[in-house]
Amino acid sequence: MDDPEALIGWFEAHAAGLVLYARQWLDRAAAEDAVQEAFVRLTLQPRPPDNVKAWLFRTVRNEAIAQWRSHRRRGRREQAIAARETFFAPSSDDALDAKAAAAALHRLPAAQREIVVLRIWGQLTLAEISRLTATPVSTVFHQYQRGLNALREMMGTPCTNQND
Repeated sequence: MDDPEALIGWFEAHAAGLVLYARQWLDRAAAEDAVQEAFVRLTLQPRPPDNVKAWLFRTVRNEAIAQWRSHRRRGRREQAIAARETFFAPSSDDALDAKAAAAALHRLPAAQREIVVLRIWGQLTLAEISRLTATPVSTVFHQYQRGLNALREMMGTPCTNQND
């Protein structure tokens, strides 16, 4: 589609309603993503659909439902894995409460949690994590340190080994 003015007009006329429509299935950010995806698909059309408004609503509906299903499947898969194994395997001589530690880990910001999991359970080096996440090594190091410090604070556990 080569008509940016028409695209702007359709966006201004329909975007808010499309986001509201997608919110039936998704949170606000994901709903906005679904609407954005619909407009991207509209720009890829060789010519505008006969009824642009209906086409946009149908496309947003399909995208929102696909995202919702994907999120639901991912959630079920993660719950199944979590039921089988935990990050922390409790033993009788551990002073660490495995459930509390897992809950604390899940309260970390996503970037810190990912790095802590990759470093401790994945046994990746900081350089490997840097390549995997496309993040500078110094940022990986700082995120790792912040994550460990936050976990210690949440758990009320002092650091006994400074060589993490």
